[in-house]
Amino acid sequence: MNKPLILTVEDDVPVRNLITTTLKTHGYRILLAANGEAAILEASSHNPDIILLDLGLPDMDGVEVIKKIRTWSNVPIIVISARSEDADKIEALDSGADDYLTKPFSVEELLARLRVTQRRLALMGTEAGQQTSVFTNGALKIDYAAGCVYLGGEELHLTPIEYKLLCLLSQNVGKVLTHTFITRNIWGSSWDNDIASLRVFMASLRKKLEKGPGKYQYIQTHIGIGYRMLRVGNDD
Repeated sequence: MNKPLILTVEDDVPVRNLITTTLKTHGYRILLAANGEAAILEASSHNPDIILLDLGLPDMDGVEVIKKIRTWSNVPIIVISARSEDADKIEALDSGADDYLTKPFSVEELLARLRVTQRRLALMGTEAGQQTSVFTNGALKIDYAAGCVYLGGEELHLTPIEYKLLCLLSQNVGKVLTHTFITRNIWGSSWDNDIASLRVFMASLRKKLEKGPGKYQYIQTHIGIGYRMLRVGNDD
């Protein structure tokens, strides 16, 4: 089975060489682009499996590249950027990025993010092939058709909002969802009081999930940004 084809969009030659060497060493297939225009052309022409994208490109901002690609593709996009402010991360994620890695980064962390993305792609492919209405993650089971949630074989009693939150997270497992994305999907708006309510409902949901076998951490908090559902039982 071929390793994923990865498009690396980076104008900084030393960083691009580091990423290229790392990917080649681990058997990944590679496409390269040094600016936004070339990135869009490569993405549309070669249909990569994953995109690694710098935001500070010479011809356009990386966020614009994300927005353009999202008009026709759901390919996973992992941002690799020196911009470390929460506002920059939120803007990229809200525009359609799947993950955000801050420079300087370790090779091990980059490879871990790629493995997580690959597992998410494999899961999506499996679920699409099975056309299943049931999601499983460790001891957690969600029957979307029946509207029921089970933990360790026992039905979990959730409020309507908690259930909607859990479904939204499970349908984007492995992906960071920003506060804005979540509140717009749950309440249709993103006011400060919606975000405050989100924190309350999320805390309640996590308490219920942590009572299950193994007491896995299903939901990871990204402070100031949002939440991500983790695949349990894996060394990420």
